[in-house]
Amino acid sequence: MELNLTRPLAVFDLETTGVNVGSDRIVEISILKVKPDKSSDTFTRRINPCVPIPPDVSKIHGIYDKDVVNEPTFKEIAPQIINLLRDCDLAGYNSNKFDLPILIEEFFRAGFEFDITSRKCIDIQNIFHKMEQRTLVAAYKFYCGKSLENAHSAEADTSATYEVLLAQLEKYPELKNDVDFLQKFTTMNNNVDLAGRIVFNNENKEVFNFGKHKGKTVEEVFQKEASYYNWMMDGDFTQQTKQVITAIRLRMKFPKS
Repeated sequence: MELNLTRPLAVFDLETTGVNVGSDRIVEISILKVKPDKSSDTFTRRINPCVPIPPDVSKIHGIYDKDVVNEPTFKEIAPQIINLLRDCDLAGYNSNKFDLPILIEEFFRAGFEFDITSRKCIDIQNIFHKMEQRTLVAAYKFYCGKSLENAHSAEADTSATYEVLLAQLEKYPELKNDVDFLQKFTTMNNNVDLAGRIVFNNENKEVFNFGKHKGKTVEEVFQKEASYYNWMMDGDFTQQTKQVITAIRLRMKFPKS
């Protein structure tokens, strides 16, 4: 089966220094760009994170400090990545929760904006979890009947992720071969920010999803405890989360007439 596309779909995977979206860095990125005419291009590059890679993390993905010391920094290749992803929808495995937020963080640090508001974002893991609830290795075995060699290599994981998506479309007739449908189907939360610190409640108002103010609207908290905004801006929150709360704060200060 081929995926029905009206514009390019970039399937991507990251290997990183850890799992903290706000502070960890990318050490390898792989992008499989699939075009509406069914042609595809693959881009894979290791990146110098400019911080040490913890040994326990290196044991997982096999990338050590010595492997990236002479590689470019993210800032150096950011324009190339932005150009590659131009006009693309995005897909990955656990990408909405991890890969996409950390990629956006890297763009923020490098001084680039990466707008996702006009993009469809498909998380293949969410299809899998809704249907079977397993890992990528198990998904590849289950859907494709093959063992995933070189797991935790960004390029191997990216290729396997795309194969799993195509196999899922073959297996489940209720899945529409349509990017709009797949984005809606793989969205499993009502996040305002990608990290899920702020979510929409049943009244479509932004509320905190953590800490002492969990469940309270952001506007209510900022009105009663203005210092909470400053605490978040100084804290270890993602830049995208900070951007969201800043937009809410500005909206409160300068409401539209």
